[in-house]
Amino acid sequence: MMLESLEKMLAKGVDNALLRFGLGKGYLDAGEPARAADHLRRCVEFDSKYSAAWKLLGKVLLAAEQPLAARQAWEQGLQAAREHGDKQAEKEMTVFLRKLDKRQQQPE
Repeated sequence: MMLESLEKMLAKGVDNALLRFGLGKGYLDAGEPARAADHLRRCVEFDSKYSAAWKLLGKVLLAAEQPLAARQAWEQGLQAAREHGDKQAEKEMTVFLRKLDKRQQQPE
């Protein structure tokens, strides 16, 4: 239901980082990572310092088997979090990157 009302707002011409973040999270929760990634990419275009959006975008991309793109999102998110003083997001993305490194070091 939430997705529907957010999509209606978008259709009416409302478009901003917060709306796109909501749509991205909604589609991720609905199991549609590709649509989630589209909205989250638009979100960080609106606000490149939105560390929570970078964090979620990385998760979505990793779920979509795009580890390289996930790494890029988290690295940009880390930079945004540091500039913004968002310690929690910085910690979480540091952990995600560490796990990604470990995962990539393991032989297939």
